[in-house]
Amino acid sequence: MNIGRVYKGSCFCGAVHFTVSGEPVAMGYCHCESCRHWSAAPVNAFTLWKPEAVQITRGADNLATYNKTPHSYRKWCKTCGGHVFTEHPGMGLTDVYAAVIPDFPYNAGVHVHYEESKLRIKDGLPKMKDVPKEMGGSGVSLSE
Repeated sequence: MNIGRVYKGSCFCGAVHFTVSGEPVAMGYCHCESCRHWSAAPVNAFTLWKPEAVQITRGADNLATYNKTPHSYRKWCKTCGGHVFTEHPGMGLTDVYAAVIPDFPYNAGVHVHYEESKLRIKDGLPKMKDVPKEMGGSGVSLSE
């Protein structure tokens, strides 16, 4: 089985290490209130992977989990508090934050939850009211 390229990442302090392999299902920017608050930023750069493409290679026992809703299980390092990824069981995907995979060639394709945006970005990418239909959303596009 060919898993493709493998990229390494870690939490802020390096206590938790992981790899992602192959290609993500999607990449983009999330503007929802939950992601903005969790990341302490006006927008969150995401990479969505099949769960089997994400492997914790060190410090799995140092990961903590919080789920405000059953849709998202947010994971962070217990030592530094660095956010690592979010499991989305309903979508069958894991969001590994683009910022924690330093050598990954991030190339956003969409803005999701753009209706909630606090930072308007004019980059020519599609802007979704929520998320695409195939991910359970309305599929409604918004203008820049």
